[in-house]
Amino acid sequence: MDKIKIIGGKPLFGKVFISGAKNTALPIICASLLTDEPVTIQNIPFLSDIKSLNALLLQLGTKIEEKSEERNGHLTQTITYHTPQPTSLVAPYDYVRKMRASYYVLGPLLTKYRHVELSLPGGCAIGARPMDIHLSSLEQMGAKIEIKNGYVVADVDGRLQGAHVAFHSASVGATCNILMAAALAEGTTVIENAAKEPEIADLIDILNKMGAQIEGANTSTLTIHGVEKLHGVTHEIINDRIEAGSYAVAAAITHGRVELVNAPAQFLQTPLDILRKTGATIEMTDNGFIVDAQNAKLVGQDVFTDYYPGFPTDLQAQFMALMCVSEGAAMITESIWENRFMHVPELMRMGANINVHGHASAIVRGVEKLSAAPVMSTDLRASFALILAGLVAEGETIVNRVYHLDRGYEHLEEKFKAIGADIERIKIPD
Repeated sequence: MDKIKIIGGKPLFGKVFISGAKNTALPIICASLLTDEPVTIQNIPFLSDIKSLNALLLQLGTKIEEKSEERNGHLTQTITYHTPQPTSLVAPYDYVRKMRASYYVLGPLLTKYRHVELSLPGGCAIGARPMDIHLSSLEQMGAKIEIKNGYVVADVDGRLQGAHVAFHSASVGATCNILMAAALAEGTTVIENAAKEPEIADLIDILNKMGAQIEGANTSTLTIHGVEKLHGVTHEIINDRIEAGSYAVAAAITHGRVELVNAPAQFLQTPLDILRKTGATIEMTDNGFIVDAQNAKLVGQDVFTDYYPGFPTDLQAQFMALMCVSEGAAMITESIWENRFMHVPELMRMGANINVHGHASAIVRGVEKLSAAPVMSTDLRASFALILAGLVAEGETIVNRVYHLDRGYEHLEEKFKAIGADIERIKIPD
Protein backbone atom coordinates (compact mmCIF):
# COMPACT_ATOMS: atom_id res chain seq x y z
CA MET A 1 0.00 0.00 0.00
CA ASP A 2 1.95 2.99 -1.30
CA LYS A 3 1.60 6.48 0.13
CA ILE A 4 1.53 9.89 -1.48
CA LYS A 5 3.35 12.84 0.06
CA ILE A 6 2.26 16.39 -0.72
CA ILE A 7 3.75 19.72 0.30
CA GLY A 8 0.91 22.20 0.06
CA GLY A 9 0.73 25.86 -0.82
CA LYS A 10 1.59 25.96 -4.52
CA PRO A 11 -0.89 27.23 -7.13
CA LEU A 12 -1.13 24.98 -10.18
CA PHE A 13 -0.37 26.21 -13.70
CA GLY A 14 -0.17 24.41 -17.04
CA LYS A 15 -1.98 21.68 -18.95
CA VAL A 16 -3.47 18.35 -17.95
CA PHE A 17 -4.32 15.83 -20.66
CA ILE A 18 -7.52 14.02 -19.80
CA SER A 19 -7.55 10.25 -20.25
CA GLY A 20 -10.13 7.86 -21.60
CA ALA A 21 -13.13 7.31 -19.35
CA LYS A 22 -12.79 4.43 -16.89
CA ASN A 23 -16.56 4.19 -16.48
CA THR A 24 -16.92 3.78 -20.25
CA ALA A 25 -14.01 1.41 -20.76
CA LEU A 26 -15.19 -1.19 -18.25
CA PRO A 27 -18.62 -2.04 -19.76
CA ILE A 28 -17.30 -1.67 -23.32
CA ILE A 29 -14.53 -4.18 -22.61
CA CYS A 30 -17.18 -6.62 -21.39
CA ALA A 31 -19.26 -5.93 -24.52
CA SER A 32 -16.46 -7.64 -26.47
CA LEU A 33 -17.78 -10.92 -25.02
CA LEU A 34 -20.92 -10.53 -27.16
CA THR A 35 -19.08 -11.50 -30.35
CA ASP A 36 -16.62 -14.20 -31.32
CA GLU A 37 -14.80 -11.69 -33.55
CA PRO A 38 -12.01 -9.30 -32.42
CA VAL A 39 -13.03 -5.99 -30.83
CA THR A 40 -10.42 -3.23 -30.74
CA ILE A 41 -10.89 -0.46 -28.17
CA GLN A 42 -8.87 2.75 -28.38
CA ASN A 43 -8.13 5.40 -25.72
CA ILE A 44 -8.15 2.97 -22.79
CA PRO A 45 -6.53 4.51 -19.69
CA PHE A 46 -3.68 2.89 -17.74
CA LEU A 47 -5.53 1.95 -14.55
CA SER A 48 -5.53 -0.93 -12.09
CA ASP A 49 -9.27 -1.44 -12.72
CA ILE A 50 -8.47 -2.14 -16.38
CA LYS A 51 -5.78 -4.63 -15.33
CA SER A 52 -8.21 -6.34 -12.96
CA LEU A 53 -10.89 -6.67 -15.62
CA ASN A 54 -8.35 -7.89 -18.18
CA ALA A 55 -7.24 -10.56 -15.71
CA LEU A 56 -10.84 -11.73 -15.36
CA LEU A 57 -11.35 -11.87 -19.13
CA LEU A 58 -8.13 -13.84 -19.55
CA GLN A 59 -9.47 -16.30 -16.99
CA LEU A 60 -12.64 -16.62 -19.09
CA GLY A 61 -10.55 -17.42 -22.17
CA THR A 62 -10.36 -14.04 -23.93
CA LYS A 63 -7.25 -13.35 -26.01
CA ILE A 64 -5.92 -9.86 -25.31
CA GLU A 65 -3.43 -7.83 -27.33
CA GLU A 66 -2.25 -4.53 -25.84
CA LYS A 67 -0.53 -1.70 -27.66
CA SER A 68 0.61 1.66 -26.27
CA GLU A 69 0.38 4.61 -28.60
CA GLU A 70 0.13 8.38 -28.56
CA ARG A 71 -3.35 9.68 -29.27
CA ASN A 72 -4.61 13.24 -28.89
CA GLY A 73 -1.35 14.41 -27.34
CA HIS A 74 -0.72 11.77 -24.69
CA LEU A 75 0.16 8.11 -24.29
CA THR A 76 -2.80 5.76 -24.20
CA GLN A 77 -3.68 2.11 -24.82
CA THR A 78 -5.30 0.33 -27.70
CA ILE A 79 -6.42 -3.16 -26.69
CA THR A 80 -7.92 -5.89 -28.85
CA TYR A 81 -10.18 -8.45 -27.18
CA HIS A 82 -11.03 -11.72 -28.92
CA THR A 83 -13.19 -14.46 -27.37
CA PRO A 84 -13.85 -17.05 -30.10
CA GLN A 85 -15.03 -19.48 -27.42
CA PRO A 86 -14.77 -18.93 -23.64
CA THR A 87 -12.91 -21.56 -21.64
CA SER A 88 -14.89 -20.74 -18.51
CA LEU A 89 -18.24 -19.14 -17.66
CA VAL A 90 -17.29 -18.57 -14.03
CA ALA A 91 -16.19 -15.16 -12.73
CA PRO A 92 -14.44 -16.18 -9.49
CA TYR A 93 -14.36 -14.35 -6.18
CA ASP A 94 -10.62 -13.67 -6.33
CA TYR A 95 -11.17 -11.55 -9.45
CA VAL A 96 -14.55 -9.97 -8.78
CA ARG A 97 -13.81 -8.91 -5.19
CA LYS A 98 -11.22 -6.43 -6.47
CA MET A 99 -13.64 -4.50 -8.63
CA ARG A 100 -17.39 -4.21 -8.61
CA ALA A 101 -17.58 -3.50 -12.35
CA SER A 102 -16.69 -7.16 -12.96
CA TYR A 103 -20.44 -7.71 -12.86
CA TYR A 104 -20.57 -6.36 -16.42
CA VAL A 105 -19.72 -9.87 -17.65
CA LEU A 106 -23.12 -11.07 -16.37
CA GLY A 107 -25.32 -9.81 -19.22
CA PRO A 108 -22.97 -10.67 -22.11
CA LEU A 109 -22.12 -14.21 -20.97
CA LEU A 110 -25.70 -15.09 -20.10
CA THR A 111 -27.20 -13.85 -23.36
CA LYS A 112 -24.52 -15.37 -25.60
CA TYR A 113 -23.61 -18.59 -23.77
CA ARG A 114 -26.81 -19.25 -21.75
CA HIS A 115 -24.99 -19.68 -18.42
CA VAL A 116 -22.84 -17.66 -16.06
CA GLU A 117 -21.60 -17.93 -12.48
CA LEU A 118 -20.63 -14.58 -10.99
CA SER A 119 -19.22 -14.01 -7.54
CA LEU A 120 -21.13 -11.27 -5.74
CA PRO A 121 -18.97 -8.19 -6.33
CA GLY A 122 -16.83 -5.96 -4.14
CA GLY A 123 -15.50 -2.45 -4.86
CA CYS A 124 -15.42 0.83 -2.97
CA ALA A 125 -17.20 0.74 0.40
CA ILE A 126 -19.54 3.63 -0.35
CA GLY A 127 -22.74 1.90 0.64
CA ALA A 128 -25.00 -0.91 -0.44
CA ARG A 129 -25.12 -1.29 -4.19
CA PRO A 130 -27.41 -4.30 -4.63
CA MET A 131 -27.76 -6.19 -7.89
CA ASP A 132 -31.51 -6.61 -7.51
CA ILE A 133 -32.30 -4.48 -10.58
CA HIS A 134 -29.89 -6.50 -12.74
CA LEU A 135 -31.23 -9.86 -11.55
CA SER A 136 -34.94 -9.08 -11.57
CA SER A 137 -34.67 -7.64 -15.09
CA LEU A 138 -32.87 -10.73 -16.36
CA GLU A 139 -35.55 -12.91 -14.73
CA GLN A 140 -38.19 -10.93 -16.63
CA MET A 141 -36.24 -11.86 -19.76
CA GLY A 142 -36.48 -15.56 -18.93
CA ALA A 143 -33.34 -16.19 -16.89
CA LYS A 144 -33.37 -18.62 -13.98
CA ILE A 145 -31.24 -17.16 -11.19
CA GLU A 146 -30.07 -18.56 -7.86
CA ILE A 147 -27.66 -17.28 -5.23
CA LYS A 148 -25.38 -20.14 -4.17
CA ASN A 149 -22.36 -19.90 -1.88
CA GLY A 150 -21.83 -16.22 -2.64
CA TYR A 151 -22.31 -16.63 -6.40
CA VAL A 152 -25.04 -15.54 -8.80
CA VAL A 153 -25.79 -18.62 -10.90
CA ALA A 154 -27.83 -17.73 -13.99
CA ASP A 155 -29.16 -19.94 -16.77
CA VAL A 156 -31.54 -19.53 -19.68
CA ASP A 157 -33.15 -22.13 -21.95
CA GLY A 158 -32.54 -20.92 -25.48
CA ARG A 159 -32.30 -17.15 -25.97
CA LEU A 160 -33.27 -14.49 -23.48
CA GLN A 161 -36.63 -12.99 -24.39
CA GLY A 162 -37.36 -9.33 -24.92
CA ALA A 163 -39.26 -7.72 -22.06
CA HIS A 164 -40.52 -4.38 -20.80
CA VAL A 165 -38.47 -3.60 -17.69
CA ALA A 166 -38.86 -0.54 -15.47
CA PHE A 167 -36.02 0.31 -13.09
CA HIS A 168 -36.97 1.66 -9.66
CA SER A 169 -33.84 3.83 -9.84
CA ALA A 170 -31.75 4.97 -12.80
CA SER A 171 -28.92 2.49 -12.23
CA VAL A 172 -25.92 2.90 -14.54
CA GLY A 173 -24.72 -0.65 -13.92
CA ALA A 174 -28.11 -2.24 -14.54
CA THR A 175 -28.67 -0.14 -17.65
CA CYS A 176 -25.36 -1.35 -19.11
CA ASN A 177 -25.94 -4.99 -18.18
CA ILE A 178 -29.49 -5.17 -19.55
CA LEU A 179 -28.49 -3.29 -22.72
CA MET A 180 -25.85 -5.92 -23.42
CA ALA A 181 -28.12 -8.81 -22.52
CA ALA A 182 -30.95 -7.46 -24.69
CA ALA A 183 -28.70 -6.95 -27.71
CA LEU A 184 -28.74 -10.71 -28.42
CA ALA A 185 -32.16 -11.47 -26.93
CA GLU A 186 -35.11 -12.64 -29.01
CA GLY A 187 -37.58 -9.85 -29.60
CA THR A 188 -37.70 -6.29 -28.32
CA THR A 189 -36.68 -5.06 -24.89
CA VAL A 190 -37.73 -1.67 -23.52
CA ILE A 191 -35.91 -0.21 -20.51
CA GLU A 192 -37.86 2.47 -18.63
CA ASN A 193 -36.04 4.85 -16.25
CA ALA A 194 -32.71 3.96 -17.84
CA ALA A 195 -29.66 5.94 -16.77
CA LYS A 196 -28.70 8.70 -19.21
CA GLU A 197 -24.98 9.09 -18.47
CA PRO A 198 -22.72 9.78 -21.47
CA GLU A 199 -20.86 6.56 -20.70
CA ILE A 200 -24.05 4.67 -21.55
CA ALA A 201 -24.41 6.54 -24.83
CA ASP A 202 -20.86 5.44 -25.67
CA LEU A 203 -21.75 1.82 -24.89
CA ILE A 204 -24.81 2.11 -27.14
CA ASP A 205 -22.59 3.56 -29.86
CA ILE A 206 -20.21 0.59 -29.92
CA LEU A 207 -23.05 -1.94 -29.64
CA ASN A 208 -24.78 -0.41 -32.65
CA LYS A 209 -21.47 -0.45 -34.54
CA MET A 210 -21.30 -4.19 -33.75
CA GLY A 211 -24.71 -4.68 -35.33
CA ALA A 212 -27.08 -4.15 -32.40
CA GLN A 213 -30.32 -2.23 -32.91
CA ILE A 214 -30.71 0.17 -30.00
CA GLU A 215 -32.79 3.35 -30.00
CA GLY A 216 -33.13 6.14 -27.44
CA ALA A 217 -29.53 7.02 -26.54
CA ASN A 218 -29.37 9.96 -24.11
CA THR A 219 -32.98 9.39 -23.01
CA SER A 220 -34.54 7.49 -20.11
CA THR A 221 -36.32 5.03 -22.42
CA LEU A 222 -34.20 2.61 -24.40
CA THR A 223 -35.57 0.24 -27.02
CA ILE A 224 -33.43 -2.74 -28.01
CA HIS A 225 -34.41 -4.95 -30.94
CA GLY A 226 -32.51 -8.18 -30.38
CA VAL A 227 -30.35 -9.61 -33.14
CA GLU A 228 -28.87 -13.09 -33.58
CA LYS A 229 -25.23 -12.13 -33.95
CA LEU A 230 -22.84 -9.23 -33.37
CA HIS A 231 -19.55 -8.64 -35.18
CA GLY A 232 -16.17 -7.17 -34.35
CA VAL A 233 -15.41 -3.45 -34.47
CA THR A 234 -12.84 -0.75 -33.69
CA HIS A 235 -14.04 1.96 -31.31
CA GLU A 236 -12.49 4.94 -29.50
CA ILE A 237 -14.00 5.59 -26.08
CA ILE A 238 -14.89 9.06 -24.80
CA ASN A 239 -12.69 10.98 -22.38
CA ASP A 240 -13.19 10.95 -18.63
CA ARG A 241 -15.52 13.69 -17.38
CA ILE A 242 -14.85 12.78 -13.74
CA GLU A 243 -11.09 13.09 -14.16
CA ALA A 244 -11.60 16.43 -15.92
CA GLY A 245 -13.87 17.67 -13.13
CA SER A 246 -11.38 16.55 -10.49
CA TYR A 247 -8.48 18.51 -12.01
CA ALA A 248 -10.78 21.48 -12.56
CA VAL A 249 -11.32 21.58 -8.79
CA ALA A 250 -7.54 21.28 -8.29
CA ALA A 251 -7.03 24.44 -10.33
CA ALA A 252 -9.69 26.30 -8.37
CA ILE A 253 -8.70 25.19 -4.87
CA THR A 254 -5.05 26.21 -5.41
CA HIS A 255 -5.96 29.54 -7.05
CA GLY A 256 -4.16 28.45 -10.19
CA ARG A 257 -4.82 28.37 -13.91
CA VAL A 258 -5.01 24.98 -15.60
CA GLU A 259 -6.04 23.97 -19.10
CA LEU A 260 -7.86 20.64 -19.29
CA VAL A 261 -7.00 19.19 -22.72
CA ASN A 262 -9.36 16.63 -24.30
CA ALA A 263 -11.84 17.39 -21.52
CA PRO A 264 -15.51 16.68 -22.37
CA ALA A 265 -16.99 19.97 -21.11
CA GLN A 266 -20.34 19.13 -22.68
CA PHE A 267 -20.77 16.41 -20.04
CA LEU A 268 -19.85 18.68 -17.11
CA GLN A 269 -22.35 21.51 -17.38
CA THR A 270 -23.74 21.20 -13.84
CA PRO A 271 -20.38 21.02 -11.96
CA LEU A 272 -18.87 23.74 -14.15
CA ASP A 273 -21.82 26.02 -13.38
CA ILE A 274 -21.20 25.51 -9.66
CA LEU A 275 -17.48 26.12 -10.14
CA ARG A 276 -18.26 29.44 -11.83
CA LYS A 277 -20.48 30.42 -8.91
CA THR A 278 -17.61 29.82 -6.48
CA GLY A 279 -15.70 32.57 -8.30
CA ALA A 280 -13.53 30.60 -10.71
CA THR A 281 -13.47 31.55 -14.39
CA ILE A 282 -14.19 28.86 -16.99
CA GLU A 283 -12.99 29.47 -20.54
CA MET A 284 -13.87 27.03 -23.31
CA THR A 285 -11.22 25.92 -25.80
CA ASP A 286 -11.36 23.92 -29.02
CA ASN A 287 -10.74 20.64 -27.17
CA GLY A 288 -11.46 21.30 -23.52
CA PHE A 289 -11.56 24.22 -21.11
CA ILE A 290 -9.44 26.39 -18.82
CA VAL A 291 -10.09 26.94 -15.11
CA ASP A 292 -8.65 30.21 -13.80
CA ALA A 293 -8.92 31.09 -10.10
CA GLN A 294 -5.75 33.18 -9.71
CA ASN A 295 -7.60 36.22 -8.42
CA ALA A 296 -10.78 34.54 -7.27
CA LYS A 297 -12.29 34.96 -3.83
CA LEU A 298 -13.84 31.53 -3.56
CA VAL A 299 -17.34 31.39 -2.08
CA GLY A 300 -19.03 28.17 -0.94
CA GLN A 301 -21.90 26.77 -3.02
CA ASP A 302 -24.49 24.11 -2.25
CA VAL A 303 -24.14 20.78 -4.05
CA PHE A 304 -26.88 18.20 -4.59
CA THR A 305 -25.81 14.99 -6.27
CA ASP A 306 -28.22 13.49 -8.77
CA TYR A 307 -28.37 11.24 -11.80
CA TYR A 308 -27.04 12.71 -15.05
CA PRO A 309 -27.39 15.49 -16.13
CA GLY A 310 -27.40 16.41 -12.45
CA PHE A 311 -24.28 16.82 -10.31
CA PRO A 312 -22.20 13.60 -10.40
CA THR A 313 -21.85 11.72 -7.14
CA ASP A 314 -18.29 10.93 -8.30
CA LEU A 315 -17.38 14.64 -7.90
CA GLN A 316 -19.02 15.20 -4.53
CA ALA A 317 -15.92 14.56 -2.40
CA GLN A 318 -13.73 16.80 -4.56
CA PHE A 319 -16.18 19.70 -4.36
CA MET A 320 -16.49 19.21 -0.61
CA ALA A 321 -12.71 19.70 -0.34
CA LEU A 322 -13.09 22.95 -2.30
CA MET A 323 -15.86 24.17 0.01
CA CYS A 324 -13.62 23.51 3.03
CA VAL A 325 -11.48 26.52 2.06
CA SER A 326 -14.17 28.67 0.45
CA GLU A 327 -15.86 31.58 2.20
CA GLY A 328 -19.18 31.00 3.93
CA ALA A 329 -21.21 27.82 4.37
CA ALA A 330 -22.24 25.21 1.84
CA MET A 331 -24.58 22.25 2.10
CA ILE A 332 -23.51 19.05 0.39
CA THR A 333 -26.41 16.64 -0.18
CA GLU A 334 -25.68 13.09 -1.36
CA SER A 335 -28.76 11.53 -2.97
CA ILE A 336 -27.15 8.55 -4.73
CA TRP A 337 -25.19 6.58 -2.12
CA GLU A 338 -25.95 6.46 1.60
CA ASN A 339 -22.37 6.11 2.85
CA ARG A 340 -20.34 8.51 0.77
CA PHE A 341 -19.09 10.89 3.45
CA MET A 342 -16.23 8.70 4.68
CA HIS A 343 -13.76 11.40 3.66
CA VAL A 344 -15.28 13.82 6.18
CA PRO A 345 -13.34 12.60 9.26
CA GLU A 346 -10.09 12.75 7.28
CA LEU A 347 -10.77 16.31 6.07
CA MET A 348 -11.61 17.28 9.64
CA ARG A 349 -8.23 15.92 10.78
CA MET A 350 -6.77 18.61 8.53
CA GLY A 351 -8.85 21.37 10.15
CA ALA A 352 -12.00 21.36 8.02
CA ASN A 353 -15.25 22.46 9.67
CA ILE A 354 -17.89 19.93 8.61
CA ASN A 355 -21.08 18.79 10.32
CA VAL A 356 -22.74 15.68 8.90
CA HIS A 357 -26.50 15.30 9.26
CA GLY A 358 -27.50 11.65 8.99
CA HIS A 359 -26.15 9.91 5.90
CA ALA A 360 -27.42 12.37 3.32
CA SER A 361 -26.15 15.88 3.99
CA ALA A 362 -23.25 17.84 5.41
CA ILE A 363 -22.74 21.51 6.21
CA VAL A 364 -19.27 22.75 5.30
CA ARG A 365 -18.13 26.05 6.78
CA GLY A 366 -15.05 27.38 5.05
CA VAL A 367 -11.87 27.89 7.05
CA GLU A 368 -8.96 30.18 6.28
CA LYS A 369 -6.49 27.32 5.97
CA LEU A 370 -6.05 23.59 6.36
CA SER A 371 -3.15 21.94 8.17
CA ALA A 372 -1.20 18.95 6.90
CA ALA A 373 -1.85 15.60 8.56
CA PRO A 374 -1.55 11.88 7.84
CA VAL A 375 -4.87 10.77 6.32
CA MET A 376 -6.38 7.53 5.07
CA SER A 377 -8.07 6.96 1.72
CA THR A 378 -11.43 5.20 1.97
CA ASP A 379 -12.54 5.05 -1.66
CA LEU A 380 -11.55 6.25 -5.12
CA ARG A 381 -13.05 9.75 -5.21
CA ALA A 382 -12.45 10.42 -1.51
CA SER A 383 -8.76 9.76 -2.19
CA PHE A 384 -8.63 12.59 -4.72
CA ALA A 385 -10.39 14.89 -2.26
CA LEU A 386 -7.60 14.25 0.25
CA ILE A 387 -5.01 15.04 -2.43
CA LEU A 388 -6.82 18.35 -3.03
CA ALA A 389 -6.79 19.15 0.66
CA GLY A 390 -3.09 18.35 0.80
CA LEU A 391 -2.39 20.73 -2.08
CA VAL A 392 -3.61 23.71 -0.01
CA ALA A 393 -2.66 22.56 3.50
CA GLU A 394 0.28 24.00 5.38
CA GLY A 395 3.06 21.45 5.68
CA GLU A 396 3.47 17.84 4.57
CA THR A 397 0.39 15.67 4.03
CA ILE A 398 0.69 11.91 3.75
CA VAL A 399 -2.20 10.12 2.04
CA ASN A 400 -2.28 6.41 2.87
CA ARG A 401 -3.89 3.48 0.98
CA VAL A 402 -3.58 5.16 -2.39
CA TYR A 403 -4.32 1.97 -4.32
CA HIS A 404 -7.80 3.46 -4.60
CA LEU A 405 -6.35 6.29 -6.72
CA ASP A 406 -4.67 3.85 -9.08
CA ARG A 407 -8.08 2.38 -9.86
CA GLY A 408 -9.37 5.58 -11.46
CA TYR A 409 -6.69 8.23 -12.04
CA GLU A 410 -4.05 7.57 -14.67
CA HIS A 411 -0.48 8.75 -13.91
CA LEU A 412 -1.74 11.00 -11.11
CA GLU A 413 1.60 12.11 -9.68
CA GLU A 414 3.04 12.81 -13.15
CA LYS A 415 0.05 14.91 -14.14
CA PHE A 416 0.18 16.91 -10.93
CA LYS A 417 3.94 17.43 -11.15
CA ALA A 418 3.53 18.74 -14.70
CA ILE A 419 1.39 21.60 -13.38
CA GLY A 420 3.62 22.45 -10.43
CA ALA A 421 2.43 20.34 -7.51
CA ASP A 422 4.98 19.18 -4.93
CA ILE A 423 3.86 15.56 -4.86
CA GLU A 424 5.55 12.18 -4.82
CA ARG A 425 4.72 8.54 -4.29
CA ILE A 426 6.36 6.70 -1.42
CA LYS A 427 6.78 3.08 -2.43
CA ILE A 428 6.08 0.52 0.27
CA PRO A 429 7.90 -2.81 -0.25
CA ASP A 430 5.66 -5.86 -0.66
